[in-house]
Amino acid sequence: MPRERDGTDSHRKNEQEPPVYHQVHSRPALYPETAVSPIALARLLTLAAVWGASFLFMRIIAPELGTVPTAFFRVSIACLGLVAILGAARVRWNFEGKLGACLVLGMINSGIPATFYSVAAQVLPAGYSAIFNATTPLMGVLIGALFFREGLTVAKLCGIFLGLFGVGILSGAGPVAFDMALLQGALACLAATTCYGFAGFLARRWISGLDSRLSALGSMLGATLLMTPLFAWSAWAQPPASWGGWQVWMSLLGLGLVCTAFAYILYFRLLAEIGPVKASTVTFLIPVFGVLWGAWLLDESLSMGHLYGGLLIAAALWLVLKPARRIA
Repeated sequence: MPRERDGTDSHRKNEQEPPVYHQVHSRPALYPETAVSPIALARLLTLAAVWGASFLFMRIIAPELGTVPTAFFRVSIACLGLVAILGAARVRWNFEGKLGACLVLGMINSGIPATFYSVAAQVLPAGYSAIFNATTPLMGVLIGALFFREGLTVAKLCGIFLGLFGVGILSGAGPVAFDMALLQGALACLAATTCYGFAGFLARRWISGLDSRLSALGSMLGATLLMTPLFAWSAWAQPPASWGGWQVWMSLLGLGLVCTAFAYILYFRLLAEIGPVKASTVTFLIPVFGVLWGAWLLDESLSMGHLYGGLLIAAALWLVLKPARRIA
């Protein structure tokens, strides 16, 4: 019968053709590739400019207060500033059950790295710390590929290493004697950038969809909770010789409110828009803006090395930020 023959043919066809879901990639990327819009690029540059300016404040604060008190006041003032910002904007403190994740993320992304960099600052020149800080995108690429199924391309890897080379030229770092102190400082910096690398992906996994202002507040709350006992121990065991004057505290306000509170709102917004690896390329731009701020406000000299380093960093950003062309 025709109807039976049609049913049999249909059945055989279904047996011969594999189901559609068999053709889907077995391990899709957790964070698909996204293009960088002009608005996102403007936010990235703004974030780099703000974080680059933090070096100016640090030059005033750290020699007076020390590393641990500076880190503590930075995150605690930022926390208070974010409370004021959310209050003025009448943002409800609805963390959607993600407050605990925000607190842990703040410890990983802010508190622990600040502690490691405090250790490194005691043994490493500033140029070396800037270079190691710029390994954050490299850590992000490696961590993303190993643990989060992030797409890995030749262009992205070339961009990372080209950016590191540009930062090296820009920082003007020269060779130093290899000893245990150098190794300790280098490992501390790499541990900090590893925290940054994990934090970017964990933020998208744990607090995706949360208001960036709430994400920043929760992060600073976590960092403050972590730094409070460290600050108390530091103030008791090795108090600073002076708590500084009005210039130090005005610089602390700028460091906490602008370079941390406002900056982390931008940072979490960028994480949601362009992903953790591309957002981490801001560490390439921070030394560039640090040099520009220093030349403008502190009359620091510029050289051709700054130009060459800036051009290499620009090329690296293009390689990392451009959309990937995947081969089937």
